[in-house]
Amino acid sequence: MELRTLRYFVAVAEELHFGRAAARLHMSQPPLSRAIKRLEADVGALLLARSPAGVTLTPVGRVLLDEARALLDRADLVRDRVSAAAGPATLTVGILGDGTDPGISALAAAHRRGRPGIDIRVRDTDLTDPTCGLRAGLVDVALTRGPFDETALTVRVLRTDPVGAVLRADDPLARRARLRLAELSDRRWFRFPPGTDPAWQSYWHGGSAREGPVVRAVQECLQAVLWNGTVGLAPLGHEPPAGLAVVPLVDMAPSRVVAVWNEGDTNPLIRSFVETATAVYRR
Repeated sequence: MELRTLRYFVAVAEELHFGRAAARLHMSQPPLSRAIKRLEADVGALLLARSPAGVTLTPVGRVLLDEARALLDRADLVRDRVSAAAGPATLTVGILGDGTDPGISALAAAHRRGRPGIDIRVRDTDLTDPTCGLRAGLVDVALTRGPFDETALTVRVLRTDPVGAVLRADDPLARRARLRLAELSDRRWFRFPPGTDPAWQSYWHGGSAREGPVVRAVQECLQAVLWNGTVGLAPLGHEPPAGLAVVPLVDMAPSRVVAVWNEGDTNPLIRSFVETATAVYRR
C-alpha cells in the first residue's frame, strides 16, 4: 500500500463522499475512484459500500481507517524528524525579467501551502541569460521562456503565450488589430548584447538581424520603445505601461513559459517544485 493511496482512502472515509474528498485532495474524482478500487483489490475486500444514498464504511474499511490514520501520523512524524535533522531545505529559483507573470504569484502561494518548510530563494536575471544562471550553477531551477540552447538541460513546458509588437500608442500601426513581422521590417528594433544565446536572440528579433538600441532588461526595452519609437516584443496578456500599445503578431510563434533544470540533477526539491509549477500553470 502506498502512503498516497492511504491518504486518498482516509479522505473518502472521513468525507463519506467522493466529490468532497476529491475537492479536499485537490484532484478530480475519476482517478480518486480508481485508486480506491485498486486499494480494495490489494486488500482483497470491500472497504466502502456505495449506494444512491451515499458512501459508508464496511467493517474492513473501519479497521483500515484506524490503521491508516496511525500509519500516516507515524509517516508525518518520521518526515518531520528527518527534516529537522537535515536542517532547513533551500531551493534557488531563477526568474527571468521583471517577474510580473501572474503565474509566479499563484505558484508561490501553492508552494507555500504544499511545501511550507522549504525556503525559496529567488534570483532575478536580465534578458541576456534565458537560463537565469542555471549553467553557471547560480540557481537550481529556472522559470523562464524559450527558446534557448537546451544542451544538457531538462525543459518542462508550462504554458504558451501569443506574442505582440510593442509600439508607442501614437504609432499609426498601434491602431491595427493585428500585424505581420514584414510590416515592421523597416523599423528599428531592440537588440541583445553580443554573446547572448543565438536561439533566444533569433526568436525575440523576429527571425532576422536587427538594428537598434541594445537592451538587457524588460524596462530598458519598454523605455526604448517609449523614447525612441523602436519596436519591442512582448507576450500578450500583460497590460502595457502608459503610452505604449501591444498589437498581436499573427506570424510569430507563441512564447513558451518553461521550467528548466540541469539534466541528471536528482534533487527531489526540484522535482516537487516543477510538479507544483506544472499543476499551477495548467489550471
